[in-house]
Amino acid sequence: MHNRRGLQYLVAITAAATSISLAGLTGTPAQASPETDALYNSAQRHFTDGDEVAGRAALQDLIGRDPTDAEALSLQAIWSHYAGDVPALHDAMGRLRAIDGGMAAGTDGVLHAVGAGIATLPNPIPALVGPQTGIVVFGFGLLPDGAPRPELVDRLQAAWLQAMASPFSPIVVSGNNPSNGITEAEAMRNWLVGHGIPANRIQVENRAGSTVQNALFSADILHGMGATSAVAVTSPNHIRRAVADLYVAGIPVVGATTSLNQLVSQLPPPSKQAQYSIYLDATRTFQLSTSR
Repeated sequence: MHNRRGLQYLVAITAAATSISLAGLTGTPAQASPETDALYNSAQRHFTDGDEVAGRAALQDLIGRDPTDAEALSLQAIWSHYAGDVPALHDAMGRLRAIDGGMAAGTDGVLHAVGAGIATLPNPIPALVGPQTGIVVFGFGLLPDGAPRPELVDRLQAAWLQAMASPFSPIVVSGNNPSNGITEAEAMRNWLVGHGIPANRIQVENRAGSTVQNALFSADILHGMGATSAVAVTSPNHIRRAVADLYVAGIPVVGATTSLNQLVSQLPPPSKQAQYSIYLDATRTFQLSTSR
């Protein structure tokens, strides 16, 4: 059944700055029923499987039965935006604003975050930032013995350069998925410390098992430290999703530092198919129910 967890961040979007923060979205409770729950779950399964057409059709049926389902309207707006269906987007957002202003503002924030992610260019040159900006390093699977795989080493080399360029910025290394008793975050911390980064600069986030969780859990740490923005550090083929998720999690992204590997191939704007995972991740980071 529907059990939506409220987000903890305040939405702040301006035309001049690309920043989002989501707060206190409780959402108007849906008139839950077995039929509407089944339609919602069907829609989310379709989106997970890559079929946004079937997903939006299920949501349209649900909204016809319950026009006050805020989560369904939010999902319909987001996926109509992906499909380029402007009338459906405006209809869903108009309905949502009428019944739940907070959820509507959060949904606007998600769309802004997706746009920021899609527009991001991978960049091997470190950003010059100060102590209020954290450096978030996204994890990658380890070798069986717990050592970083080559792709993670590439990310760590980019993180090292970013850390050297911004010596007063705190660093969050994020990732669970342990191997040989070592989490990704621990392996990342050990590598950075072994290459001269002071251990007291590094915050270990060792719960995350996905990019969505990387962003949410790292945002919690940065908010707790008083940081107001972040530089995302990851691979070129992952940076756009990472940036969008951090925005939705309430952390404006002021830099996107990547490794050099596959950089050139990732410079062109992402295809529609490549954008799909950015939209899907954003709905998960927004913490819309995946099932109920």
